[in-house]
Amino acid sequence: MVRRVGLIIPSSNRMVEQEMARYFPADVVPHVTRLRMTGGNRKSIDDLLPAVEAATAALVDAKCDVVVFHCTANSMSEGTDGEARLLDAMTKAGAPQAATTSTAIISALQALRATSIALVTPYSEAVTEHEVHFLNARGLDVPYAKGWDLGGSDAYCFTPASVWLERMLAADGVADAFFLSCANVQGIGIIDEVERRLGRPMITSNQAVIFEALRLMGWAGPQRPPGQVFATL
Repeated sequence: MVRRVGLIIPSSNRMVEQEMARYFPADVVPHVTRLRMTGGNRKSIDDLLPAVEAATAALVDAKCDVVVFHCTANSMSEGTDGEARLLDAMTKAGAPQAATTSTAIISALQALRATSIALVTPYSEAVTEHEVHFLNARGLDVPYAKGWDLGGSDAYCFTPASVWLERMLAADGVADAFFLSCANVQGIGIIDEVERRLGRPMITSNQAVIFEALRLMGWAGPQRPPGQVFATL
């Protein structure tokens, strides 16, 4: 039986289709819709909610089993209260199961029983620090946090995976799991090497959303994307 996952992503994102979509199992089909919500189009969560509800309803029309609001920084921007409002809006719009990038990240880290996180982002220091506060509020220690202040979507998605590999390896020794934040970076392809070389699990925003979608739909097939977290399904 084919399962379907609906992804609501920023209009500027170029990594979901390019990198993320191909890692879904063959019997799980991703469907993508975009909202203008980053850069000059940044909005508060309350201002985003009508568009989130409409996008969710459109993905429900496509018979999606799970709908995910997939933008790391936006889903964490107003803390757990903002996260809850996004989930409520998607549920009201008819999503059989709803998630955000932030709920997916927490779910993946809980599945790994991780309590301390090394965080690497392409964001400014201020946005990175906001993510630290969000993770702290969810009971996670973040002894290492490095934002590379790349300046925008073009730099995010054009930074080679090899650069992110070097940056993840540089965080060794300070945490029991590693997190590369942002849905618009090339990260899934380095997970296996990071886990092999550091001996601990790594997650990315895109990988965590795949994990959470599969978990919510009760998927248990043999084809597993990269990362130790999928062994917990």
